[in-house]
Amino acid sequence: MRIVVQRTKEASVIVNNEIVGKIDKGYVLLVAFTHTDTLDDVEYCARKVSNLRVFEDANQKMNLSIYDVGGSILSISQFTLYGDVSKGNRPSFIESARPEQAIELYETFNDILRKKYNLHVETGIFGADMKVVLINDGPVTIIIDSHNR
Repeated sequence: MRIVVQRTKEASVIVNNEIVGKIDKGYVLLVAFTHTDTLDDVEYCARKVSNLRVFEDANQKMNLSIYDVGGSILSISQFTLYGDVSKGNRPSFIESARPEQAIELYETFNDILRKKYNLHVETGIFGADMKVVLINDGPVTIIIDSHNR
């Protein structure tokens, strides 16, 4: 499982010219799965996201969590994170999980963030053509990969 975490001041996702998810301060998560991912990968990544300390404290040190700043999450499915361009210029997505596996893991991931970690999570629509609008704060961008523990 691979996640790109972007600290944001505000973000939204648009499908068919309609806003389907919107947050203020928090994280935009671009979330992808590979075919070997399991519930263990999902739980690991949910724990890492919820415990990240990338918001600045009074001394301008990245020391505060999403809880400390009252932040929310906008979670977007993004199979292209497993795009491989090592051979040629056209990405191969052979390492991306099949949609039927990925949607189940994606929904489980968001449910864990909501129920276990008590976070407000907005989402896009799995598999849809989405337009993501965000103000990346910092910019701060972190990559979490459950296969690089």
